[in-house]
Parts: sequence; C-alpha cells; structure tokens
Amino acid sequence: MERTLDVATGESVAFRYELAGLGSRFYALFIDLAIQIAVLLVGILLLAWIGSSLPTGKAAPVDATAAKIGSAIVTALLVFAAFMLFFGYFIIFEWRWGGRTPGKRLLGIRVVRDGGFPLDFTSAVVRNVVRIVETALGFYLVSAIVTLLSPENRRLGDMAAGTLVVRDQRYERARPVALVEAAQEDPLVRDLSEPERDLVRRFAARRESLRPKARAALARSIAGNIRPKLTASYEHLSDEDLLVFLAGTALA
Repeated sequence: MERTLDVATGESVAFRYELAGLGSRFYALFIDLAIQIAVLLVGILLLAWIGSSLPTGKAAPVDATAAKIGSAIVTALLVFAAFMLFFGYFIIFEWRWGGRTPGKRLLGIRVVRDGGFPLDFTSAVVRNVVRIVETALGFYLVSAIVTLLSPENRRLGDMAAGTLVVRDQRYERARPVALVEAAQEDPLVRDLSEPERDLVRRFAARRESLRPKARAALARSIAGNIRPKLTASYEHLSDEDLLVFLAGTALA
C-alpha cells in the first residue's frame, strides 16, 4: 500500500513524500538477502579451499591447548563476520550510501530521518539493531504486520530510530554552462549563513514534491532574501533556476 506524508520544516515549508510500500521494501530486502547469501557461499567455499590446503596428521603436529585457542579465535571471527554480513551490511550501506542498500537503490527507495533529514550513523545503528529482534520474531512477520498497521509504513526499527522509508525524488540540476566556472572561482555565497545555505540545498532537493504555485512562491521568497547577499545577482536566472544552480555548484 502506497501512502504519502507531508513534512513541515523549521522554515514552515511543507514537503510531500511518497512512502515506500510494503511490497517494494520486501523486494529490496530479498535483493539484499540474495547478495548476502552469495557472499556467504563464496566465503564458505574459500574457507573450505583453505582448509583443504592445510597440512594434516603427522605432518602438522599441534599442541592441544593451542588448537583450542585457535579454534576459539576462528569461531569468534566467524561469528563477527556473520554479524557484519547480515546486519553490519545494512548499517554501513544505509549510513554511507544516503539511506540506501543495493536492494533499496535498485527499487528506488531510501531511508530518511523524521523531517526528511539524511540518515545519520546513530539512526542507522538503532534501526538495524532492532532488525535482529525482528528477524527472530518469525523472520520479519511481525515487521510486515506492524508496517501494514502503521500510518507511516514504519516497522519496529523505524519507530525506534525515528526513520521513514520513502521513494527517491529525482530532480535535474540546472547547470548554465557559462556560469559554472564563475561560480566555482568566485566566493559567490560567502555572506550566506549556514541556515540559508541549508534552505537552498533542501529546496533544490525537494522542489519536485511541491505543487507548482507553492514551488514558485517559495523560490521567490528564498531568492528574494538570497540575491542581495550574493557577489553577483544573476538577474537573467529565474528564482528557481538560481537556487538550483547554487545548490549544484557553489554549495555542493
């Protein structure tokens, strides 16, 4: 079931997200599991090959205590490797890949924090530590039920971490060729505060989710405050084109 969610930012700007449905989320999960199982099989075959290559019997006398210690170390390493493969995989990819795993990327969905903010390391850890509990509870059966009942399509991990899974909203960056080099060489935005810079970036990233009239009005309002602080006015650019240009070059 596909649902939408309106999010209000601190600047009283509303953005609309299309929430990822249960089907697309589980298709992404199956893709990720297939990748994990493939890596696991390769690892098992590699270990079997290494084991078969080691000397055995009289050719390899080993002290019993050393053998036990070695066995314990190998077991610990295997447990750690399995944990990293099946849970660290999600944490690392979602943290470092903009809320996406390979499966999510293929399905065009990603994880964001409440308010539409990018996923941070803490949130990635929390939602995927809870994944361990969810896996134990009937291999995501409880997660599926909770997601269906949640108005925001959240599973237990999302509720604990304050995250949402949404569909990617792509936009084309306007890149006026004649101005790109000038914007990179000149400190065009040196007088903009960090909140103003962040507002420009967020508008460029989310503008496609706005209705045309609201989008034009918001661009006019932001650009009206931004233009006087730039080292060049770029009057030949519309308000929206200016903001997307800044987000794609000077603020990139």
